[in-house]
Amino acid sequence: MKYIVFLWIGLLFACHTLQAQFNERPILNLENEDEQLLNWGYFLGFNQYDFKFDYKENTGDILVQKSFGFNVGLIGELRLNRFLDLRFEPGLFYNQRNLGFPGFTDKTEAIRNVKSTYINFPLLLKVSTLRLGNWKPFLIGGASTSINLGSNMDSLDDNSSGTFRMNKTTYYYEMGFGIDFYLEYFKFSPSIRGVFALNDELIRDADPDSPWTGNVNSMKTRGIFVNFTFE
Repeated sequence: MKYIVFLWIGLLFACHTLQAQFNERPILNLENEDEQLLNWGYFLGFNQYDFKFDYKENTGDILVQKSFGFNVGLIGELRLNRFLDLRFEPGLFYNQRNLGFPGFTDKTEAIRNVKSTYINFPLLLKVSTLRLGNWKPFLIGGASTSINLGSNMDSLDDNSSGTFRMNKTTYYYEMGFGIDFYLEYFKFSPSIRGVFALNDELIRDADPDSPWTGNVNSMKTRGIFVNFTFE
């Protein structure tokens, strides 16, 4: 419920901003905002992570129950020209996924809770249009790496003891879009972004025929980020 309220407040604010900024002859806010070589800011938002599984044999899918998590981080932006900006957005991302494994009758054996706390380090290229009054659409994309503080990578236990393990470091590519709104005192930018892992994140159990990991050829994160940026 709290994520729905947060999204609703953000949408109301964005709609109010849109109404104010789409006048035919708006008063230009922050006219020199994009002329600075370096810009700084922060972001707040929410995320939803998923897993994409590739199997060795078709013996049943692992079910992923997704949930909403939250994002918070900082922004450093280097102006390249009037259309291109290089951005570094280190942030903290928290999320939980519940996995349901096929072939079990005991719920404690079939379900694994995957709690993840990521420290994310993306390097992104922002491609903007010309400024249109007090707003400006943009596309954004690039590469990132994250450290999962809840990976259990160094644990000696595995799924036979109830411990689901993942690699601590993951590499992604990211792509998305958003709009910059130039308000009286700051720039507000809602955006949505898809993230896709490049490497296999699963650490296999000691038993090569493990009912949890034995049939998994690869497990890769994918997700959606919705961020509200203030600069």
